[in-house]
Amino acid sequence: MASHRKPRQRPLSGGTARTTAATLALAGAATATAFEGTSQADPRPTPSQVKSEVDRLYEEAEAATEQYNGAKEKADEAERALTGLREETARKTDQLNTARSALGTLAASQYRSGSLGTAVQLALAADPQEYLSQASFITRAGDRNAAGITTVRRRLDEVGKLREQAAGQLADLRAKQDELSAHKAVIEDKLAAAKRLLAKLTAEERAAYEAQTPAASASPAAAPSGSTPPPPWGHLPAVAGGGSRAARAVAFAYTAIGKPYVWGATGPGSFDCSGLTQAAWRSAGVSLPRTTYTQINAGRRVSRDQLAPGDLVFFYSGVTHVGLYIGNGQMIHAPRPGSTVRLAPVDSMPWAGASRPA
Repeated sequence: MASHRKPRQRPLSGGTARTTAATLALAGAATATAFEGTSQADPRPTPSQVKSEVDRLYEEAEAATEQYNGAKEKADEAERALTGLREETARKTDQLNTARSALGTLAASQYRSGSLGTAVQLALAADPQEYLSQASFITRAGDRNAAGITTVRRRLDEVGKLREQAAGQLADLRAKQDELSAHKAVIEDKLAAAKRLLAKLTAEERAAYEAQTPAASASPAAAPSGSTPPPPWGHLPAVAGGGSRAARAVAFAYTAIGKPYVWGATGPGSFDCSGLTQAAWRSAGVSLPRTTYTQINAGRRVSRDQLAPGDLVFFYSGVTHVGLYIGNGQMIHAPRPGSTVRLAPVDSMPWAGASRPA
């Protein structure tokens, strides 16, 4: 019976457990390699599959770009605040050092002149009236000494508080810089993935993809190749609260046509979508916030049937894209990486809303 008994399983020792874990890891790697090899053997994705996936990646990259823009704006504000605190701390430190120096000089002077007791000084004085005058001066000096001590203490407190604020501001800045780096990494990953997918297309398929992309609806056919169409001055109705400013914003957008999309850019040589609209309205003397999700709340909301040239038009459920409406159902926008600022129909992307800058 004993010969048929199943041997008892011994628990894995530390070394054995590590060996087993390593074996499993290698097996997992081998499995992954096997799947990778299988995927390489799969049929090449169709152009429509590539287009769908690349469009998704670009949309996600643009959402990350707007988050990056927001984080950068906050990081820039934190850096300016930190610089201001450091400059104020330096000024207060100089004032503290000046107060300390004055207090030290006064104390040394009193020590030298006050080595004898007041009664002895009065007895030895050739002119008691002169001594009394000096005693009055010493009393006033004592008052100044007390005031000097109070000043030094106040300056010390001010410098200490400013240094604490600067330390907190520095920690806040570093946190925002970390957030900035995280958004940047996401953008670069999405764009790299899109680039790898597009590389699988032939030149003809790539051209077809560009032609099928709604953003590729560039200048009207009537405009000569490579030229910028003139702004439709006769079609710029007055906009409540600033028609002329709207006209200037539209004119600026026209001058930007053909300039490349670069994520995070606000001009003058390149733009991302919200960078373009911000720059256009800035040229008209109106300050807009940096991101799509803050620009949509920067003015008065308008419905689609109330659109007028100069209005900001937003797209996608996350409000991740914006263009500048120019009339006749058209907008000027910076579409995506690899493209340029161009004209496009407002119905070429999922509508999210519109606003009219004040």
